[in-house]
Amino acid sequence: MSGAEEAGGGGPAAGPAGSVPAGVGAGAGAGAGAAAGPAAAAALGEAAGPGLPDEAGLAGARQLQEAAGDPDAPPKKRLRAAEAAEAAAAAAAAGSGKLEERLYSVLCCTVCLDLPKASVYQCTNGHLMCAGCFIHLLADARLKEEQATCPNCRCEISKSLCCRNLAVEKAVSELPSECGFCLCQFPRSILERHQKEECQDRVTQCKYKRIGCPWHGPFHELTVHEAACAHPTKTGNELMEILDEMDQSHRKEMQLYNSIFSLLSFEKIGYTEVQFRPYRTDDFITRLYYETPRFTVLNQTWVLKARVNDSERNPNLSCKRTLSFQLLLKSKVTAPLECSFLLLKGPYDDVKISPVIYHFVFTNESNETDYVPLPIVDSVECNKLLAAKNINLRLFLFQIQK
Repeated sequence: MSGAEEAGGGGPAAGPAGSVPAGVGAGAGAGAGAAAGPAAAAALGEAAGPGLPDEAGLAGARQLQEAAGDPDAPPKKRLRAAEAAEAAAAAAAAGSGKLEERLYSVLCCTVCLDLPKASVYQCTNGHLMCAGCFIHLLADARLKEEQATCPNCRCEISKSLCCRNLAVEKAVSELPSECGFCLCQFPRSILERHQKEECQDRVTQCKYKRIGCPWHGPFHELTVHEAACAHPTKTGNELMEILDEMDQSHRKEMQLYNSIFSLLSFEKIGYTEVQFRPYRTDDFITRLYYETPRFTVLNQTWVLKARVNDSERNPNLSCKRTLSFQLLLKSKVTAPLECSFLLLKGPYDDVKISPVIYHFVFTNESNETDYVPLPIVDSVECNKLLAAKNINLRLFLFQIQK
Protein backbone atom coordinates (compact mmCIF):
# COMPACT_ATOMS: atom_id res chain seq x y z
CA MET A 1 0.00 0.00 0.00
CA SER A 2 1.34 3.42 -0.93
CA GLY A 3 1.88 6.31 1.44
CA ALA A 4 -1.03 8.15 -0.19
CA GLU A 5 -3.36 5.24 0.48
CA GLU A 6 -2.20 5.07 4.09
CA ALA A 7 -2.94 8.79 4.57
CA GLY A 8 -6.23 8.80 2.72
CA GLY A 9 -7.94 5.49 3.32
CA GLY A 10 -5.93 3.69 5.96
CA GLY A 11 -7.29 4.60 9.36
CA PRO A 12 -7.01 2.49 12.50
CA ALA A 13 -7.58 -0.85 10.77
CA ALA A 14 -4.53 -0.39 8.56
CA GLY A 15 -2.07 -0.36 11.49
CA PRO A 16 -0.73 -3.30 13.44
CA ALA A 17 -2.62 -4.82 16.35
CA GLY A 18 -0.41 -3.22 18.89
CA SER A 19 -1.31 0.22 17.61
CA VAL A 20 -5.06 -0.14 18.08
CA PRO A 21 -5.24 2.17 21.13
CA ALA A 22 -3.35 4.82 19.23
CA GLY A 23 -5.68 4.34 16.26
CA VAL A 24 -8.71 4.66 18.50
CA GLY A 25 -7.32 7.87 19.93
CA ALA A 26 -6.64 9.19 16.45
CA GLY A 27 -10.14 8.29 15.34
CA ALA A 28 -11.60 10.10 18.35
CA GLY A 29 -9.48 13.12 17.58
CA ALA A 30 -10.61 13.05 13.96
CA GLY A 31 -14.25 12.81 15.02
CA ALA A 32 -13.86 15.77 17.38
CA GLY A 33 -12.18 17.76 14.63
CA ALA A 34 -14.91 16.90 12.13
CA ALA A 35 -17.61 17.94 14.59
CA ALA A 36 -15.85 21.07 15.74
CA GLY A 37 -14.74 22.25 12.31
CA PRO A 38 -18.15 23.50 11.02
CA ALA A 39 -18.91 25.08 14.40
CA ALA A 40 -15.60 26.92 14.34
CA ALA A 41 -16.24 28.08 10.78
CA ALA A 42 -19.68 29.33 11.77
CA ALA A 43 -18.26 31.07 14.84
CA LEU A 44 -15.53 32.87 12.94
CA GLY A 45 -17.88 33.68 10.09
CA GLU A 46 -20.40 35.11 12.59
CA ALA A 47 -17.71 37.39 14.00
CA ALA A 48 -17.17 38.85 10.53
CA GLY A 49 -20.81 39.80 10.27
CA PRO A 50 -24.04 38.10 9.19
CA GLY A 51 -24.09 37.00 5.57
CA LEU A 52 -20.50 38.10 4.84
CA PRO A 53 -17.83 35.47 4.03
CA ASP A 54 -14.67 35.87 6.07
CA GLU A 55 -11.64 34.23 4.43
CA ALA A 56 -9.53 34.58 7.56
CA GLY A 57 -12.26 32.98 9.67
CA LEU A 58 -12.67 30.05 7.27
CA ALA A 59 -8.91 29.53 7.13
CA GLY A 60 -8.75 29.54 10.93
CA ALA A 61 -11.56 27.02 11.10
CA ARG A 62 -9.75 24.73 8.65
CA GLN A 63 -6.59 24.99 10.74
CA LEU A 64 -8.53 24.04 13.88
CA GLN A 65 -10.13 21.13 12.08
CA GLU A 66 -6.85 19.87 10.65
CA ALA A 67 -5.06 20.22 13.99
CA ALA A 68 -7.82 18.38 15.86
CA GLY A 69 -8.04 15.55 13.31
CA ASP A 70 -4.35 15.09 12.53
CA PRO A 71 -3.37 11.64 13.83
CA ASP A 72 0.30 12.61 13.84
CA ALA A 73 -0.27 15.65 16.05
CA PRO A 74 0.57 15.36 19.75
CA PRO A 75 -2.44 14.52 21.97
CA LYS A 76 -2.17 17.80 23.85
CA LYS A 77 -2.27 19.77 20.61
CA ARG A 78 -5.34 17.86 19.41
CA LEU A 79 -7.04 18.48 22.75
CA ARG A 80 -6.27 22.19 22.67
CA ALA A 81 -7.56 22.46 19.09
CA ALA A 82 -10.80 20.70 20.02
CA GLU A 83 -11.28 22.97 23.05
CA ALA A 84 -10.60 26.05 20.93
CA ALA A 85 -13.18 24.90 18.38
CA GLU A 86 -15.77 24.35 21.10
CA ALA A 87 -15.05 27.78 22.57
CA ALA A 88 -15.44 29.36 19.15
CA ALA A 89 -18.78 27.61 18.70
CA ALA A 90 -19.95 28.81 22.11
CA ALA A 91 -18.88 32.37 21.27
CA ALA A 92 -20.85 32.20 18.02
CA ALA A 93 -23.96 31.01 19.87
CA ALA A 94 -23.60 33.79 22.44
CA GLY A 95 -23.01 36.41 19.75
CA SER A 96 -26.08 35.42 17.79
CA GLY A 97 -28.18 35.88 20.94
CA LYS A 98 -27.08 39.50 21.42
CA LEU A 99 -28.49 41.05 18.28
CA GLU A 100 -29.95 43.92 20.29
CA GLU A 101 -26.53 44.86 21.65
CA ARG A 102 -25.08 44.97 18.15
CA LEU A 103 -27.99 47.10 16.94
CA TYR A 104 -27.40 49.59 19.76
CA SER A 105 -24.03 50.52 18.28
CA VAL A 106 -25.54 50.79 14.78
CA LEU A 107 -28.61 52.86 15.64
CA CYS A 108 -27.15 55.12 18.34
CA CYS A 109 -26.75 58.88 17.93
CA THR A 110 -23.32 59.86 16.55
CA VAL A 111 -23.09 62.74 19.05
CA CYS A 112 -24.21 61.41 22.44
CA LEU A 113 -23.75 57.70 21.53
CA ASP A 114 -27.11 56.89 23.08
CA LEU A 115 -30.25 55.47 21.50
CA PRO A 116 -32.62 58.25 20.36
CA LYS A 117 -35.71 58.73 22.48
CA ALA A 118 -37.78 60.68 19.93
CA SER A 119 -37.09 61.93 16.41
CA VAL A 120 -34.01 60.76 14.50
CA TYR A 121 -32.33 62.98 11.91
CA GLN A 122 -29.71 62.00 9.36
CA CYS A 123 -27.17 63.96 7.36
CA THR A 124 -26.85 63.62 3.59
CA ASN A 125 -24.43 60.71 4.13
CA GLY A 126 -26.80 58.84 6.43
CA HIS A 127 -25.21 59.46 9.86
CA LEU A 128 -27.82 59.51 12.63
CA MET A 129 -28.45 62.20 15.25
CA CYS A 130 -31.12 62.34 17.92
CA ALA A 131 -33.36 65.42 17.94
CA GLY A 132 -31.74 66.96 21.03
CA CYS A 133 -28.18 66.71 19.66
CA PHE A 134 -29.25 67.90 16.22
CA ILE A 135 -30.84 71.04 17.67
CA HIS A 136 -27.82 71.57 19.93
CA LEU A 137 -25.42 71.39 16.96
CA LEU A 138 -27.45 73.99 15.07
CA ALA A 139 -27.62 76.27 18.12
CA ASP A 140 -23.85 76.00 18.72
CA ALA A 141 -23.14 76.85 15.10
CA ARG A 142 -25.37 79.92 15.37
CA LEU A 143 -23.54 81.11 18.49
CA LYS A 144 -20.10 80.59 16.89
CA GLU A 145 -21.14 82.00 13.50
CA GLU A 146 -20.21 78.79 11.75
CA GLN A 147 -21.90 76.35 9.45
CA ALA A 148 -23.16 73.35 11.39
CA THR A 149 -21.55 70.09 10.26
CA CYS A 150 -22.03 66.40 10.90
CA PRO A 151 -19.61 65.19 13.62
CA ASN A 152 -18.79 62.07 11.53
CA CYS A 153 -18.29 63.21 7.94
CA ARG A 154 -18.25 67.03 8.35
CA CYS A 155 -20.88 67.57 5.68
CA GLU A 156 -23.15 70.58 6.17
CA ILE A 157 -26.31 70.05 8.20
CA SER A 158 -29.39 72.21 8.61
CA LYS A 159 -33.12 71.77 8.95
CA SER A 160 -33.46 71.95 5.17
CA LEU A 161 -30.56 69.58 4.37
CA CYS A 162 -31.31 66.90 6.99
CA CYS A 163 -34.39 64.72 7.13
CA ARG A 164 -35.94 62.36 9.62
CA ASN A 165 -35.24 58.64 9.40
CA LEU A 166 -38.59 57.02 10.17
CA ALA A 167 -37.27 53.48 9.70
CA VAL A 168 -34.65 53.97 12.41
CA GLU A 169 -37.24 55.58 14.70
CA LYS A 170 -39.47 52.52 14.29
CA ALA A 171 -36.57 50.10 14.80
CA VAL A 172 -35.43 51.88 17.98
CA SER A 173 -38.98 51.86 19.35
CA GLU A 174 -39.06 48.06 19.06
CA LEU A 175 -35.72 47.45 20.78
CA PRO A 176 -35.99 46.14 24.36
CA SER A 177 -35.17 48.43 27.23
CA GLU A 178 -35.03 47.81 30.95
CA CYS A 179 -37.66 49.28 33.26
CA GLY A 180 -35.94 51.38 35.89
CA PHE A 181 -38.27 50.10 38.61
CA CYS A 182 -38.92 46.38 38.09
CA LEU A 183 -35.84 45.71 35.87
CA CYS A 184 -37.94 43.82 33.31
CA GLN A 185 -37.40 44.16 29.55
CA PHE A 186 -40.02 45.92 27.41
CA PRO A 187 -40.06 47.39 23.90
CA ARG A 188 -39.24 51.09 24.02
CA SER A 189 -42.58 51.92 22.40
CA ILE A 190 -44.50 50.73 25.48
CA LEU A 191 -41.89 51.30 28.18
CA GLU A 192 -43.12 54.79 29.09
CA ARG A 193 -46.71 53.61 29.51
CA HIS A 194 -45.53 50.66 31.59
CA GLN A 195 -43.50 52.90 33.91
CA LYS A 196 -46.34 55.40 34.36
CA GLU A 197 -49.38 53.11 34.60
CA GLU A 198 -48.60 49.41 34.86
CA CYS A 199 -45.38 48.76 36.78
CA GLN A 200 -46.06 47.51 40.30
CA ASP A 201 -42.70 48.88 41.48
CA ARG A 202 -43.10 52.41 40.12
CA VAL A 203 -42.67 55.23 42.61
CA THR A 204 -45.95 56.77 43.67
CA GLN A 205 -47.28 59.16 46.30
CA CYS A 206 -49.91 58.88 48.96
CA LYS A 207 -53.34 60.20 48.02
CA TYR A 208 -53.17 62.37 51.16
CA LYS A 209 -50.14 64.31 49.87
CA ARG A 210 -52.33 67.41 49.53
CA ILE A 211 -52.69 67.49 53.28
CA GLY A 212 -49.00 66.98 53.98
CA CYS A 213 -48.19 63.28 53.64
CA PRO A 214 -44.58 63.04 52.32
CA TRP A 215 -44.64 59.28 51.60
CA HIS A 216 -43.01 58.03 48.38
CA GLY A 217 -42.83 54.32 47.68
CA PRO A 218 -43.53 51.47 45.25
CA PHE A 219 -47.05 51.16 43.93
CA HIS A 220 -47.61 47.70 45.39
CA GLU A 221 -47.15 49.15 48.90
CA LEU A 222 -49.54 52.07 48.36
CA THR A 223 -52.68 50.34 49.63
CA VAL A 224 -50.97 49.21 52.85
CA HIS A 225 -49.58 52.69 53.50
CA GLU A 226 -52.85 54.52 52.86
CA ALA A 227 -54.64 52.17 55.26
CA ALA A 228 -52.12 53.08 57.99
CA CYS A 229 -51.53 56.75 57.03
CA ALA A 230 -51.95 59.12 59.99
CA HIS A 231 -52.66 62.28 57.96
CA PRO A 232 -56.43 61.73 57.54
CA THR A 233 -56.72 61.94 61.36
CA LYS A 234 -55.09 65.38 61.61
CA THR A 235 -56.86 68.10 63.50
CA GLY A 236 -58.49 71.08 61.82
CA ASN A 237 -55.72 73.47 62.91
CA GLU A 238 -53.03 71.27 61.36
CA LEU A 239 -54.96 71.07 58.11
CA MET A 240 -55.44 74.85 58.01
CA GLU A 241 -51.68 75.43 58.01
CA ILE A 242 -51.27 73.15 55.00
CA LEU A 243 -54.17 74.77 53.19
CA ASP A 244 -52.70 78.24 53.78
CA GLU A 245 -49.48 77.23 51.99
CA MET A 246 -51.48 75.86 49.08
CA ASP A 247 -53.51 79.06 48.91
CA GLN A 248 -50.38 81.20 48.67
CA SER A 249 -49.07 79.38 45.58
CA HIS A 250 -52.53 79.42 44.05
CA ARG A 251 -52.83 83.14 44.77
CA LYS A 252 -49.68 83.90 42.77
CA GLU A 253 -51.04 82.08 39.74
CA MET A 254 -54.38 83.84 39.99
CA GLN A 255 -52.65 87.21 40.29
CA LEU A 256 -51.01 86.72 36.89
CA TYR A 257 -54.26 85.71 35.20
CA ASN A 258 -56.18 88.55 36.85
CA SER A 259 -53.53 90.99 35.61
CA ILE A 260 -53.91 89.72 32.06
CA PHE A 261 -57.70 89.95 32.23
CA SER A 262 -57.53 93.48 33.57
CA LEU A 263 -55.17 94.50 30.74
CA LEU A 264 -57.62 93.11 28.21
CA SER A 265 -60.16 95.65 29.41
CA PHE A 266 -57.94 98.61 28.40
CA GLU A 267 -59.03 100.88 25.58
CA LYS A 268 -55.80 100.78 23.57
CA ILE A 269 -54.45 97.32 22.95
CA GLY A 270 -52.14 96.24 20.16
CA TYR A 271 -50.34 93.09 19.13
CA THR A 272 -48.18 91.99 16.25
CA GLU A 273 -46.04 89.11 15.06
CA VAL A 274 -42.34 89.93 15.47
CA GLN A 275 -39.39 88.20 13.83
CA PHE A 276 -36.01 88.32 15.54
CA ARG A 277 -33.18 88.09 13.01
CA PRO A 278 -29.58 87.16 13.98
CA TYR A 279 -26.79 89.74 13.70
CA ARG A 280 -23.22 90.15 14.89
CA THR A 281 -21.64 93.03 16.80
CA ASP A 282 -18.70 94.97 15.33
CA ASP A 283 -16.40 94.15 18.26
CA PHE A 284 -13.08 92.38 17.81
CA ILE A 285 -14.75 89.30 19.30
CA THR A 286 -18.17 89.41 17.70
CA ARG A 287 -21.23 88.53 19.73
CA LEU A 288 -24.55 87.24 18.55
CA TYR A 289 -27.63 89.39 19.04
CA TYR A 290 -31.12 89.51 17.55
CA GLU A 291 -33.14 92.43 16.30
CA THR A 292 -36.53 92.82 14.66
CA PRO A 293 -37.40 95.12 11.78
CA ARG A 294 -39.31 98.24 12.79
CA PHE A 295 -42.99 97.69 13.37
CA THR A 296 -45.96 99.87 14.27
CA VAL A 297 -48.25 99.23 17.23
CA LEU A 298 -50.53 101.78 18.97
CA ASN A 299 -49.54 104.34 16.30
CA GLN A 300 -45.91 104.22 17.45
CA THR A 301 -42.78 102.71 15.89
CA TRP A 302 -40.96 100.06 17.88
CA VAL A 303 -38.00 97.70 17.71
CA LEU A 304 -37.17 94.62 19.78
CA LYS A 305 -33.64 93.41 20.53
CA ALA A 306 -32.52 90.18 22.17
CA ARG A 307 -29.24 88.69 23.36
CA VAL A 308 -27.98 85.31 24.59
CA ASN A 309 -26.81 84.81 28.18
CA ASP A 310 -26.64 88.60 28.67
CA SER A 311 -23.91 88.84 25.98
CA GLU A 312 -21.37 86.75 27.82
CA ARG A 313 -18.13 86.17 25.94
CA ASN A 314 -18.54 82.51 24.95
CA PRO A 315 -22.16 81.42 25.40
CA ASN A 316 -21.45 78.31 23.31
CA LEU A 317 -19.33 76.97 26.20
CA SER A 318 -22.21 77.23 28.68
CA CYS A 319 -24.72 74.46 29.25
CA LYS A 320 -27.29 76.91 30.61
CA ARG A 321 -28.64 79.25 27.95
CA THR A 322 -31.10 82.08 28.31
CA LEU A 323 -32.49 84.88 26.17
CA SER A 324 -33.25 88.41 27.30
CA PHE A 325 -34.91 91.19 25.32
CA GLN A 326 -35.61 94.90 25.40
CA LEU A 327 -38.29 97.06 23.79
CA LEU A 328 -37.25 100.32 22.10
CA LEU A 329 -39.51 103.20 21.12
CA LYS A 330 -38.28 104.74 17.87
CA SER A 331 -40.86 107.48 17.37
CA LYS A 332 -41.07 110.77 19.28
CA VAL A 333 -43.81 111.28 21.86
CA THR A 334 -45.28 114.47 23.23
CA ALA A 335 -46.10 112.97 26.62
CA PRO A 336 -44.89 110.02 28.68
CA LEU A 337 -46.24 106.76 27.31
CA GLU A 338 -46.91 104.18 30.01
CA CYS A 339 -47.23 100.66 28.68
CA SER A 340 -47.45 97.05 29.75
CA PHE A 341 -46.10 94.41 27.39
CA LEU A 342 -45.45 90.70 27.18
CA LEU A 343 -44.05 88.25 24.64
CA LEU A 344 -45.70 84.92 23.84
CA LYS A 345 -44.88 82.18 21.37
CA GLY A 346 -45.93 82.63 17.76
CA PRO A 347 -48.85 80.74 16.19
CA TYR A 348 -46.59 78.26 14.34
CA ASP A 349 -43.87 77.58 16.93
CA ASP A 350 -43.83 74.93 19.65
CA VAL A 351 -41.49 76.71 22.09
CA LYS A 352 -42.70 76.91 25.69
CA ILE A 353 -42.81 80.45 27.11
CA SER A 354 -44.38 81.36 30.44
CA PRO A 355 -46.28 84.68 30.31
CA VAL A 356 -44.68 87.52 32.28
CA ILE A 357 -45.99 91.10 32.20
CA TYR A 358 -43.51 93.99 32.18
CA HIS A 359 -44.21 97.70 32.71
CA PHE A 360 -42.35 100.77 31.50
CA VAL A 361 -42.91 104.51 30.99
CA PHE A 362 -41.47 105.65 27.64
CA THR A 363 -40.27 109.21 27.08
CA ASN A 364 -38.04 110.89 24.53
CA GLU A 365 -35.15 110.73 26.98
CA SER A 366 -35.85 107.19 28.19
CA ASN A 367 -37.04 105.34 25.14
CA GLU A 368 -35.73 101.81 25.79
CA THR A 369 -36.35 99.31 28.53
CA ASP A 370 -33.69 97.37 30.36
CA TYR A 371 -33.01 93.85 29.15
CA VAL A 372 -35.58 91.60 30.78
CA PRO A 373 -35.62 87.79 30.72
CA LEU A 374 -37.56 86.03 28.02
CA PRO A 375 -39.40 83.52 30.22
CA ILE A 376 -38.36 80.32 28.46
CA VAL A 377 -38.91 77.11 30.38
CA ASP A 378 -35.35 75.72 30.10
CA SER A 379 -32.16 75.60 28.01
CA VAL A 380 -33.64 72.99 25.67
CA GLU A 381 -36.33 75.46 24.60
CA CYS A 382 -33.66 78.15 24.19
CA ASN A 383 -31.70 75.84 21.87
CA LYS A 384 -34.83 75.36 19.77
CA LEU A 385 -35.04 79.11 19.24
CA LEU A 386 -31.31 79.46 18.50
CA ALA A 387 -31.39 76.59 16.01
CA ALA A 388 -34.15 78.26 13.98
CA LYS A 389 -33.31 80.60 11.12
CA ASN A 390 -35.37 83.34 12.79
CA ILE A 391 -37.23 83.62 16.10
CA ASN A 392 -40.94 84.28 15.64
CA LEU A 393 -42.91 85.52 18.64
CA ARG A 394 -46.03 87.57 19.33
CA LEU A 395 -45.86 90.90 21.18
CA PHE A 396 -48.78 92.37 23.12
CA LEU A 397 -48.78 96.09 24.08
CA PHE A 398 -51.27 97.72 26.46
CA GLN A 399 -51.31 101.49 26.82
CA ILE A 400 -52.17 102.60 30.34
CA GLN A 401 -54.25 105.77 30.40
CA LYS A 402 -54.73 107.66 33.63
